[in-house]
Amino acid sequence: MNFLAHLYLSKNDTSIMIGNFIADHIQGNRYEGFSKEIQQGIFLHREIDTFTDAHEVVRKSKRRLHARYRHYDGVIIDIFYDYFLAKNWATYSEIPLELFTKSVYNLLDEVKLDLPIKSQQFINYMIEYNILFNYKYKDGIEKVLNGMNKRTKGKSQMNLAIEDLHSLEAEFEADFTVFFKELIAHTNQKLKKIDTTI
Repeated sequence: MNFLAHLYLSKNDTSIMIGNFIADHIQGNRYEGFSKEIQQGIFLHREIDTFTDAHEVVRKSKRRLHARYRHYDGVIIDIFYDYFLAKNWATYSEIPLELFTKSVYNLLDEVKLDLPIKSQQFINYMIEYNILFNYKYKDGIEKVLNGMNKRTKGKSQMNLAIEDLHSLEAEFEADFTVFFKELIAHTNQKLKKIDTTI
């Protein structure tokens, strides 16, 4: 799952949101300098990634892309699934997407100087281009895919994946709907266990 889903699954707990957001920039046990609550977010992020990577529905989504994009298929699916979450946001949250994303930007901007450098850089980029909110639009997804392709110096051809989103949207959305319901239930269970083990 990508940034919007990880933040949503943090259940509006600000410390868990912070940990969940920075987790990709924390290697191994280098989380030890953070508070217990932020560590919970880091652990939750890792649990979400493990569950996602092993799930058969996600693997089915990846198989539709694998021949064209090889090992980048998972990155693309993460982005597609954030699109479907944003597109169907009212199904999952009573807080409007615009208000949710603005509150996330404010939170992360307030604490960014205490976060890893890579996280700080992405916060600035995310706020400047309103990335989280623009996940709900195909134009926004296309910009993200173009940016990812540039980072791989064109090797990934991820810029072409917008074509797959257009042609297979119904199939990918059906996958997301089934998977995300199970991910929410799994995350709720893991949050309880994380709270008791730290």
